Amino acid sequence: MSVDIRSEVFTAIRNAVKAGKETIDVRKSKLILAIVKILKQEGYIRDFREIDDQRQGIIRLYLKYTPDKKSVLTDIQQVSTPGRRIYVKKDDPTKVLSGYGIGIISTSQGVMTDREARKLNLGGEYICKVW
Repeated sequence: MSVDIRSEVFTAIRNAVKAGKETIDVRKSKLILAIVKILKQEGYIRDFREIDDQRQGIIRLYLKYTPDKKSVLTDIQQVSTPGRRIYVKKDDPTKVLSGYGIGIISTSQGVMTDREARKLNLGGEYICKVW
C-alpha cells in the first residue's frame, strides 16, 4: 500500500494552522523539502529545519502568524494526486486567487512557483495551491 506523503503533509499543515501551533514536524522527502523552501521564500512560514532521525528524516516547520495571532498561510490544497495527475502547459494563465496566492509546479528544471514557471516558459505537474 502506497502512502501519499504530500497529502499527509498538507493536511498536517492545515490542522496545525487551525490549532494555532507554532511548530510542526513532517516526514522528509526531496519534494517536500523543495515545497517547504518555496513556502519560506514566499513568506508563508517563518523558517524550517532538517532533523536527522537515523531514518528518513524530519522537517520541522515554524509557522508564521500576524501580531493578532492570525496565520499568514490561510490554506494549502493539493491539486495533483497519485491517482489523478494534473499538468499545466507553459502558456496556461492559471493564477491562484487572481495572483494573491501561489501555485507550486514541478517542472523539468525543478520545483517552482507558477509565476517563475511562466517567466521561464515552462509547464509541469501542478502540485498544490497556497494562499
